Amino acid sequence: QVQLVESGGGLVQAGGSLRLSCAASGRTFSSLAVGWFRQAPGKEREFVAAISWGGGRVAYADSVKGRFGISRDNAKNTVYLQMNSLKPEDTAVYYCAAGRSLVVTKRDYNYWGQGTQVTVSS
Repeated sequence: QVQLVESGGGLVQAGGSLRLSCAASGRTFSSLAVGWFRQAPGKEREFVAAISWGGGRVAYADSVKGRFGISRDNAKNTVYLQMNSLKPEDTAVYYCAAGRSLVVTKRDYNYWGQGTQVTVSS
């Protein structure tokens, strides 16, 4: 069993930066891929970024490429999402999720955190 806890969300002005953290419990975390998803009010939960278990492969949604960076520290059981050049349309609840493979589909992730709110003001 893996439990995930997100942190680092908050209110930021457009153009600013935030770093989200996803802290995990469970000895198998280092063998799992981790993805970040987000859900804005009235919208579907969408893929943002993902990283393979070893950190060697990453994937990003087109909407965040060049602005967001995902990384992980398996010694700390933590995955990070560095978000730069934030836009109002990035406003959403951000969730981290863990699963067997680096994929972009949310149904393939077995473990989910509770989410952290990110609000970008214009």
